[in-house]
Amino acid sequence: ARVTLALIAAVLPPSQGATFDVHLDGTVIAFTAIVTILTALLFGLFPALNATRSDLTSAIRASTGQPSGGRSAARWRTALATTQIALSMALLGAAGLFTRSLANISHVDLGVQVEHVVTFGVSPDLNGYTPQQTQLLMQRLDDALHQIPGVTGVTASTIPLLGGSNWGNDVDVEGFAAGPDADKNARFNEVRPTYFSTLGIPILAGREFTTADGMASQVAIINQAFARKFNLGSNPVGKRIDTGNKKLDITIVGLAQNAKYSEVKDDVPPLFFTPIMADSNIGSSSFYVRTTVDPVALLPQIGKVVARLDPNLPVEDLRTMPEQIRQNVALDRFISLFSAAFAGLATLLAAIGLYGVLAYTVAQRTREFGVRMALGADPMRVRLMVIRQVGMMTLVGGVVGLAAAIATGRVAQSLLYKMQGFDPVVLIAAFVILALVALGAGFIPALRASRIDPIRALRYE
Repeated sequence: ARVTLALIAAVLPPSQGATFDVHLDGTVIAFTAIVTILTALLFGLFPALNATRSDLTSAIRASTGQPSGGRSAARWRTALATTQIALSMALLGAAGLFTRSLANISHVDLGVQVEHVVTFGVSPDLNGYTPQQTQLLMQRLDDALHQIPGVTGVTASTIPLLGGSNWGNDVDVEGFAAGPDADKNARFNEVRPTYFSTLGIPILAGREFTTADGMASQVAIINQAFARKFNLGSNPVGKRIDTGNKKLDITIVGLAQNAKYSEVKDDVPPLFFTPIMADSNIGSSSFYVRTTVDPVALLPQIGKVVARLDPNLPVEDLRTMPEQIRQNVALDRFISLFSAAFAGLATLLAAIGLYGVLAYTVAQRTREFGVRMALGADPMRVRLMVIRQVGMMTLVGGVVGLAAAIATGRVAQSLLYKMQGFDPVVLIAAFVILALVALGAGFIPALRASRIDPIRALRYE
């Protein structure tokens, strides 16, 4: 339980982890202890009552000629082990789907060069800064960050890149005839100069913002999705837009290549950018610092730079951009990790259950195996008898578990990224893993059966 809680704390983002008090609770421990004890007593009581039932004649007849005990008892043991195999197959299949989905997410083309980039936020308005003071502080912070050795670029935005936030607005676009029910909404962001070059987002046409784009500037940069949605073609530079005032007073000065906005898994939305310097109500911002050195080594230096400008200004969400992306997909990582953990646990329990059933069966069939070997059966044939039983249990349990895994995949379709709930590769791999585990669990009892001494076995009772 301690290890599991540590894993939870490690996977959860700090923003979510701060809301959880991760520790072992006495009430929960008492509850699980009671459940565990009751389970052990109930499942231990069943065979005890079965062994002491009053109808001894029926029990003796049921066991007569059955080297592994009564038929009902043998079926019950086999059914339990087969059920464990089915559960293991279902969980292995689900874990495989979530793991492959996470692998797909890790290979998403973000459209942004995030390596060697550190991000953090500041909110001067929470410290009583006016918008004018905030703009001045932003510029001073930009200049100070440029002085850190190894820093090659500094920029900022109002909406944190891949931070899970979304700002949107309806727009009017020159030349776009919008009907009364037309979707005119687009996402937007306010950015500082060199935003695109610092983050490695190519400008396909026009230019990037400069320091000349100040408070009076009415300019914008759009992405390819915006140009496609509003039919602006491959070179929309010079076209005009507005944010609902019907004046078309904002001039497009650049076309940027598509890049992810708020979520790694979401499609790139239609997006337009305006200069952050033109915002008369600016209160906070997220900075991005590109460096040629180890970005982790840059983290403490950023805190010192901000402290020199204002010792009372907190540095928010200071991390590398790769870490920002990992936190953006924290839920997918969480589901993949714990589905794999539960699948591994279920597979281990299935292996133990299968081993227990087979070991008990071999012990009960000792005399039978001795007779067979005394009549000329070779050890390999005896081993195959036990392995055949393993194969049948694995096949039946695997098929049932396969159906459950497919059903689970269908239900979890919305959580999977760019894949269907039915994935033959994942399901085949899960079945192969399960088969190998089952054969491994059955190997020792099979080997033990093939090494029985016929003379001692014939005397076995």
